[in-house]
Amino acid sequence: MSGPERPQVISINLPTGSDPHSIRQRVEALEMLLERSFRIPGINYPIGLDAVVGLVPVLGDIVTTAMGAYLVWEGRNLGMPRWKLWRMAGNVAFDTAVGAVPVVGDAADFLFRSNTRNLKIIKKHLDKHHPSTRVIEG
Repeated sequence: MSGPERPQVISINLPTGSDPHSIRQRVEALEMLLERSFRIPGINYPIGLDAVVGLVPVLGDIVTTAMGAYLVWEGRNLGMPRWKLWRMAGNVAFDTAVGAVPVVGDAADFLFRSNTRNLKIIKKHLDKHHPSTRVIEG
């Protein structure tokens, strides 16, 4: 008879460099975690930690705001123009403000995906200014 089964461990190795390719991988992984890490059974709708952690009053909003602000910080590390950074910060601020409203904010987390919007801004910048980081998605 064999011993107890060990749980399967999932590990993700993200690059720690400050080069554009490393930043792209980190922001894509964070956006996936926050917005599309699993699907709601039955309706097959993708949600992530932003919606789930946002259900925890106050603390959840603080955590998801900090994680969204990290995307803005990475955009700053890429040397993105200030107007793009302000647009990204506005997305995070709007998500935070709406998310702070009980019940309505929780529903809004399923619909307004600030992290996905910010990832699109970063990807557009990377594709234009650092085309070697471009990844062909299938």
